[in-house]
Amino acid sequence: MRRREFITLVGSTAAMWWPCLARAQRQARIPRVGVLWHAANIEEETPVYQNLVKGFSDLGYIDGQNITLEHRFPNEVPELFDKMAAELVSLNCDVLVGAGAAAPHLKKATNTIPIVFMFIPDPIGAGLVESIARPGGNVTGLSNFSVQLSGKRLQYLKEIVPTVTRVGLLINPNVKISNLYVKEAMEFGDKIGVETQSFEVRSLSDFEPAFDAMVKAGMQGVVANGESLIFQARKVIADLALARSLPSCGYVRELLEAGCLISYGVDQHAQARRAAVYVDRILKGEKPADLPVEQPTRFELLINLKTADALGVTVPPTLIATADEVIE
Repeated sequence: MRRREFITLVGSTAAMWWPCLARAQRQARIPRVGVLWHAANIEEETPVYQNLVKGFSDLGYIDGQNITLEHRFPNEVPELFDKMAAELVSLNCDVLVGAGAAAPHLKKATNTIPIVFMFIPDPIGAGLVESIARPGGNVTGLSNFSVQLSGKRLQYLKEIVPTVTRVGLLINPNVKISNLYVKEAMEFGDKIGVETQSFEVRSLSDFEPAFDAMVKAGMQGVVANGESLIFQARKVIADLALARSLPSCGYVRELLEAGCLISYGVDQHAQARRAAVYVDRILKGEKPADLPVEQPTRFELLINLKTADALGVTVPPTLIATADEVIE
């Protein structure tokens, strides 16, 4: 073959294949991020779902254009957590995101795909990371520090209703972190003269019997600490507590807005937006093992005066003055 003919052949072949190669490269550059939630649908994850999506859009990521977001909703069913985690892994996602109880299922499903968790009370105790400063594996993310705040929730409940001496703790025994909530609450309760007792809930159908058991046991208030099932049942908890005249304290704004008396914890909306920042850093080349777990530095005390009125509770002015927000 003559040299000129060879060059012409190579040139025409390249011209034919180059658009296909360029198109394939453009498609390959679109990252795929899998998100494993814990509730049944977007509505039950609102507004956290929207805040995660906003976190991506704030960074310039638009789903379907320059990023693909794969969302899965296991509805707090253990078998679905595992199934959906495996499904996301099979899609060859570039990064996985786990909300609350979903994160351990993702870690069980893969030790190679980077994972970013959010709303985890105790990442080390949950077996997700080796340390806060250097996670050490394929997992990192954001802690909500909820265990350490469980005592403060008791304290605020006691400040609002000084006559409270017995408080029920809503506990999901399927979640390992529950033991730490019980321990922390008992130790802090002893210091302020509040006896605590655990009441187990494993599904939405368990809450009404648990509240009936609280009333029977003479509980005078209820604390709902940070856990995925509690978030899903926020409206159920608020309604049952109010119907039984039990002052209630939650761990996040959504419980307060559902009707709980007070809430003390981190801003989970902001944390969901921050999770997108962690994903972005990993997509740009950083390794989860080297990204320290982010711990909150600010906590919100929120008070629902409408619920206080319904319970016949007078919130001390000093507490209203120190609250971050009061709903009337």
